[in-house]
Amino acid sequence: MPEGHLIHRHADEQHAALSGRVVRATSPQGRFDARPYDGRAVTEVEALGKHLLYHVDGAPAIHVHLGMRGLFLRHADPSAVPKRGTRLRLATDEVAYDLIAPIQCEPLGPQALAALRASLGPDPLRGDASPSEAVERLIAFRGPVGAAVLDQGVWAGIGNAWRAELLFLTGLHPGARGIGPDAAARLWEAATAYMPLGRDAGQVVSDPDAPDERWVYKRERCRRCGAAVRTWQLASRTAYACPVDQPG
Repeated sequence: MPEGHLIHRHADEQHAALSGRVVRATSPQGRFDARPYDGRAVTEVEALGKHLLYHVDGAPAIHVHLGMRGLFLRHADPSAVPKRGTRLRLATDEVAYDLIAPIQCEPLGPQALAALRASLGPDPLRGDASPSEAVERLIAFRGPVGAAVLDQGVWAGIGNAWRAELLFLTGLHPGARGIGPDAAARLWEAATAYMPLGRDAGQVVSDPDAPDERWVYKRERCRRCGAAVRTWQLASRTAYACPVDQPG
């Protein structure tokens, strides 16, 4: 599933291409009613954790969650024929974006939109995120820190790859419980420092000097010390930890 850095990357690109422009909205697949959006101007494309929101003048927001299989295709030629299965196409005279196989693509009125926002924790990639709230939510979580950071109601946008790398960078074992405010603040600072690098690069970047490498995620041995990486299931995902750099 795309993590928050990729969702923000989609939002930034599509906001630049669509915002302030009237779009032709269609659903080639026929599973989304695009008529309320056709011929209207997009005012903003917003990322909220792993969620995308399209704000359109005079219409409910469009809420998109890509899930495991969802993707976007960008066409420099907006007259290009969409692929079968395209749930939503938004096109201007210069570009078209096709949304394929999302887990969610739905209109959200003001109340539903407010409920979505309320269900999510602070997003490390948003400038309006509160560090104090992020720390409070993390230390209040009853369970291991490795489960907390995957809970979108604690922090929004972090998935398994970022969990592994951020916990490594801060020396926290995924199974650690009862971490204090200093450790929580250190983890939030790491998220806000590294995730923008991932957004800009289009991949997880946990070492700016070696952006294509990972410290422990999907590695047999820790890239820092060479110890065998330990793996186990935590919050329904594979956890990764170095026994030397992240003592449990």
